[in-house]
Amino acid sequence: MKSISVKMLGVILGLCLAACSHNSDFKKASPKVTAATNMQLAIEYMKLGKLAASRDFMERALSQDPGNPDVQMTAGLVYERLNDMPKAERAYSTGYRLGKTDPNIQNTYAGFLCRTGKAVAGEKLFAQVARSALYQTPEVALVNAGVCVRGAGDMVDAERYFNQALAIRPNMPEAMLQLGNIAFDRGDTAQALDVVKRYLAVNPPVSEVLWLGFRAERKLGDKTAAAGYARRVQTEFPDSQQAQMMRSGVDR
Repeated sequence: MKSISVKMLGVILGLCLAACSHNSDFKKASPKVTAATNMQLAIEYMKLGKLAASRDFMERALSQDPGNPDVQMTAGLVYERLNDMPKAERAYSTGYRLGKTDPNIQNTYAGFLCRTGKAVAGEKLFAQVARSALYQTPEVALVNAGVCVRGAGDMVDAERYFNQALAIRPNMPEAMLQLGNIAFDRGDTAQALDVVKRYLAVNPPVSEVLWLGFRAERKLGDKTAAAGYARRVQTEFPDSQQAQMMRSGVDR
């Protein structure tokens, strides 16, 4: 879903205010309905980087429907973006308590656990999500588990999770890229380059995989091939972090 513009948000809010003043049906809308509207506005403002406005709409949603796990989890995300970690922790925990049987809620909460240094608990919950019959994309949960344990320094389990994800979805770009980066970090440059080539054969390019190809070819001593990857990063993804690093002379 595309983010709406600030101007469009203003139009929506203007219509909302008009409706609130003149439409008796709107006045009778249930708290759940108005909370859902405010939550969506909070999400859109957050996408636009308007975090203060996002917080205001999110807090309205919380006051209107505090028992909705989706509202609580979204509030956790907003507070986390604001770096208000006590409120984020409280909202995420409440959302998980309210919706702990929902694998989507579990997945969101597991991500928060991993981001806040609780990798063991996060990995366990991601693995539970991946086994859930209600979760339609177990490979996503497996990649999330792999990212979680990789961040904690466990490369062996990280590789295991990424390979399990690829067993379900063989060309999954996120899993392939993660495996390529692990191979490069442990010094297996040839394998990293092989992953890059397989990735590009079956998936559209992204700056991260071209950056990996550049670094691998450079380390293997093929300056011509490395320059080719560098050109692609600069021309196809000029605003990417990888392109900026190249312009700054960073190649690691």
